[in-house]
Amino acid sequence: MIAIEAHGARIPAIGLGTMTLSEKACVEAVKSALRLGYRHFDTAERYRNEEWVGEGLQQGLDAAGLKREDVFITTKVYWDKLAPGDFERSVEDSVRKLKLPWVDLLLIHWNNPQVPLSDSIASLCKARKNGQTRHIGVANFTAAMLDEAVRLATEPLVTNQIEMHPFLDQTKLLAVCRKHGLSVTAYCPLARGKASGNPVLERIGKAHGKSPSQIALRYLVQQGIIPIPRTGNPEHLAANLAVFDFTLSQSEMAEIGALKRSDGRVVNPPHAPKWDS
Repeated sequence: MIAIEAHGARIPAIGLGTMTLSEKACVEAVKSALRLGYRHFDTAERYRNEEWVGEGLQQGLDAAGLKREDVFITTKVYWDKLAPGDFERSVEDSVRKLKLPWVDLLLIHWNNPQVPLSDSIASLCKARKNGQTRHIGVANFTAAMLDEAVRLATEPLVTNQIEMHPFLDQTKLLAVCRKHGLSVTAYCPLARGKASGNPVLERIGKAHGKSPSQIALRYLVQQGIIPIPRTGNPEHLAANLAVFDFTLSQSEMAEIGALKRSDGRVVNPPHAPKWDS
């Protein structure tokens, strides 16, 4: 699979998001994704499914004859576990539940205004130095938070995972990520189903023999953004991966880009961010 490079990390260009997947459904989704060719899997302590993701990986890797090094695994430390001590315990628990010797990417899931960013970034960097993760990054950081995180980090940050889809304007934040050489990972890339009913995406999809959802994913992929759509449906898993065999024209990209709005979020943050974006 095509990979996006950032500060030494090679991140597969599309991944499977696992939020809300649990138990057998999660195990089977991960196994199916591996069979189809997915090599990038995203989970988090907050999702409470790391053990099921780990089981799916273990079974799927064995069945496919793949090695641990053949997949890219991301997990995250939630905002209520960023204090020194809590952070380290969260990382240890995540690696244990995933049944992995390390993860490929560890993220701060959301900033916590009650914990100095210098503390949480120091803990994040320590996890990389300790070998618990190969790479580190952040999620849901605004432009100002990202500038400060990069200044504080003693290890390279490789991604900012944010809500991103055709209906949300993240132009400023995308520019700051690129200024610092970070990749952008897009969660909710289909806007929780909103993409499938959009007439612009439908019309462009018909021109390429693709669904509106595939057009939304291609729009991100073509910008070098890494979408991680969530699904446990085998047909949708296959469809979400089938976005590398066509190219959107410049005019199509512009038309899709015109859909974005500053108020286009579909996810509400768990608390107010520390800085304005």
